[in-house]
Amino acid sequence: MSVDLSLMDKSQVARLFDFSVLPKESSEAEIRKGCALTRQYGFGAYCLSSGYWVPLVAGELSDCPDIKVGAAISFPWGAVPAAVKAFETEDAVRKGATTLDMAMNVGALKSGRYDDVLGEFRDFVAASGGMETKVILEVCFLTDEEIATACKLIAEVGIQFAKTSSGQFEGPSLEQFLVMKGTLEGTLVKLKVAGVKFPRPQNAYAFIQAGADRIGTRAAPEIVDALDQLRDLGLVPRRALTTMST
Repeated sequence: MSVDLSLMDKSQVARLFDFSVLPKESSEAEIRKGCALTRQYGFGAYCLSSGYWVPLVAGELSDCPDIKVGAAISFPWGAVPAAVKAFETEDAVRKGATTLDMAMNVGALKSGRYDDVLGEFRDFVAASGGMETKVILEVCFLTDEEIATACKLIAEVGIQFAKTSSGQFEGPSLEQFLVMKGTLEGTLVKLKVAGVKFPRPQNAYAFIQAGADRIGTRAAPEIVDALDQLRDLGLVPRRALTTMST
């Protein structure tokens, strides 16, 4: 297990979350409210569905260097040409994005067009300019074998995170996540879970205890706020009290 929740307080737990405001109808007021919540909780990142609001968010959080500004690339479908994804990535980075979540071309993978998938991954990394990179698999559309194949391609290219889902379709099962974890064991690739199902607090902490390095969700405030209650119920571990013998 890469994260020991028993050793973490709420501020440390908040760093495990990419707070995500993704609905296409999100207004400027809602984006700014998300900035305020991100600052209040100290989340690891504030992620958006495109690069459009990135300049606003980068400006709002300019005095919070530890909080990444996230943009999704080709979200949520991932079916555009690799060159379009690369341009969108470069544009988001120019505007201030420091972490990037790209939707994989699911149809290309399922068609066995692995060279095309590798190509878009390589173009994505090159276009990222050294910023944090994540690839969204959308595991609800994949067999376990296809999940494993996608993870191997991610590791081959050196993407930093394999991400389960966009959160716009059916979320991942624990079994699908464990396929990703098992495939990537021994590599440098980290694991991000999105699309956590209800009840979100319990399920989010279950994924973290199963090995997730990051959770992406709009429910991040609710999940962090639930930490003490879930510890009291024994669903999340707390630091064991030690006594000294005399």
